[in-house]
Amino acid sequence: MQLEFFPSRTLATYIAKMFAVRIVAVLLMLVLVLQMLDLLSESGKVLAAPGNGQGELLTYVSLRMPQLVSRFLPYSVLLATIITLMTLNQNSEVIAMKGAGLSAHQVLAPLFLVAAVTSAVTFGFNERVVTRATSTLKAWQNVKYGPIPLESGTKANVWLQDGPNILFARAVAGEGNAMRMDGVSWYRRDPTGMVTEIVTSPSATFANPGWKFRAPVVFDVQSARKAPLGRDEVYAKSVDPIQVLISRVDADAESLGQLNTSLSAIREAGFRTTELEGKWWHKLSGPLSALLMPLLGAVAAFGLARSGHLFVRAVIGMGLGFAYFVFDNAALAMGNFGAYPPFLAAWAPFVLFFLIGETVLIRTEE
Repeated sequence: MQLEFFPSRTLATYIAKMFAVRIVAVLLMLVLVLQMLDLLSESGKVLAAPGNGQGELLTYVSLRMPQLVSRFLPYSVLLATIITLMTLNQNSEVIAMKGAGLSAHQVLAPLFLVAAVTSAVTFGFNERVVTRATSTLKAWQNVKYGPIPLESGTKANVWLQDGPNILFARAVAGEGNAMRMDGVSWYRRDPTGMVTEIVTSPSATFANPGWKFRAPVVFDVQSARKAPLGRDEVYAKSVDPIQVLISRVDADAESLGQLNTSLSAIREAGFRTTELEGKWWHKLSGPLSALLMPLLGAVAAFGLARSGHLFVRAVIGMGLGFAYFVFDNAALAMGNFGAYPPFLAAWAPFVLFFLIGETVLIRTEE
């Protein structure tokens, strides 16, 4: 019996259903409260755009809610773990299960099963829903909640370095040599960094090298004179599409496959990809955090409820869970700065807290 992961199908189903219901309940509570607070803070900006009304507020909610669900689902699993195990402990059900010969891992086995399913669902939800919602929401926010851009790959307000000069585009769309810019400005600077000339154009296309400005208008800062050039002209010859690609890569708005393609293109161009590699690995390790929560919260399941230490045990379990999230964010930030290798930054917190959870469980209950 000690070698069976699920010695009782009835018992496993009972605990799994209890745990799953509490995950959904806690998640709904968190998301509804946080969505309401977020909408209160953002509704003024949404309604400030001309023509926006209730429909746009509902659109904002539909785009923001997937982000909240993805972010707080692991927290929901942690809180549901604490609630479920405290309930089983208070009702002496854990004592009955251990008296029947079940080990601590067998008591927790149904929770691990539900958590594994939750991790798989979270990964699929992030890849299919959250990335698209994030991409659309950020594009909408870039135009200050005006008409939503039809092309999801459009990036707004792009600043690029052209040697000592600066190239600005209000919007950039397309890929590779077919990339185009709208609302373009090119700032010529002297060796001291002062702007001496500003060239503006309604649009620009890649000329390989440089960007061909359509009907450019030149403004000379010293004489304060502004005049159309009368012909198309090429500027920013040191700026190529790969620089625009780097500036527009958003790991949160790209699926695993899309981000892998972006990483390959950036590596071929010889640019640093440490930050994006860390986020690529975190797309795999992040959803697995739900699998850790039953282990970290397991301390609340054991010990006598009447001893008065149940609340303390619950606090310890909650502290371990939240410590994981803090360490995970810190490790990812250190990886972004290059202090940790990307793989280590994404996976070290998971492995470390798995070992901590197993150590606590084995030394105290096994």
